[in-house]
Amino acid sequence: MTQSDIDSDQPVVLVVDDDLDFSEVLAMSFRRKGYLPVVANNAEEAKAKMQDKQFDYATLDLRMPGPSGLTLIQELIEHSPGIRIVVLTGYAGINTAIEAIKLGAAHYLAKPASIDEIIQAMTTYQPNPDEPINETPNTIGMHEWECIQQALKDNDFNISATARQLDMHRRTLQRKLQKKHYRD
Repeated sequence: MTQSDIDSDQPVVLVVDDDLDFSEVLAMSFRRKGYLPVVANNAEEAKAKMQDKQFDYATLDLRMPGPSGLTLIQELIEHSPGIRIVVLTGYAGINTAIEAIKLGAAHYLAKPASIDEIIQAMTTYQPNPDEPINETPNTIGMHEWECIQQALKDNDFNISATARQLDMHRRTLQRKLQKKHYRD
């Protein structure tokens, strides 16, 4: 980050996600939309980035190694009053959505979400505490994809160990990963 980036009038968005590819794509998308992204890949990195600047917006991954993205919400609000926080997760659920909103997040979105959906959630969405939160039902394919992804993380992305944990043949797991049917 250069000094001209720091002095910029662009809105600053903190992107916290342990998926390096996702966070870089999200940061690039924010840049194209006129935002100045600051990327952190875990809660500790995010706290270190807070020492250097104030943020207008933040996207927080729910599940990361170490502390959850939820642990950052109150600290970000105290550090950058007026910040709008969106929690992004591949593991959407009613309980975590309620907890995120109660802690002060502006919105809670299930991955995959488009950059336009994320920006709309950050900038225009106003939560109504009296409105019930409706959980979007996931398809069987999405549940399977999430289960596979969690098992992969639990096994340090070792395909053979993950296949054993999931009680499936390694080649079957590889085919499922190539299909990427999390969008089913």
